[in-house]
Amino acid sequence: QVQLVESGGGLVQAGGSLRPSCAASGRPSNNYAVGWFRQAPGNEREFVAAIDWSGSMTDYADSVKGRFPIPRDDAKNTVYLQMNSLKPEDTAAYYCAARLRYIRNYEAAFDYWGQGTQVTVSS
Repeated sequence: QVQLVESGGGLVQAGGSLRPSCAASGRPSNNYAVGWFRQAPGNEREFVAAIDWSGSMTDYADSVKGRFPIPRDDAKNTVYLQMNSLKPEDTAAYYCAARLRYIRNYEAAFDYWGQGTQVTVSS
């Protein structure tokens, strides 16, 4: 089992930055790929970004490409979502998820999920 805990969401003005984190515990977290997903009210949960177990491969939704890097720090068992140039349409609950080794960009591929952290961007 892998346990995931998100933190670092909050309220920010458009154009600002936030850096939610996803802390893992349980099985060795450096053997897992981690993805970030988000869900806005009334919408389905959607893929945002993912990084593979080695940190050498990443994938991004077109809507965040170039704005939301996804660095990982295996010494801290933590993956971040560096959210830059935030827009009101980025407002959502953000969830991290984990699966063995290789990245995927769809929800059903991930086995472990955190509880979510809210990000609100004001205009």
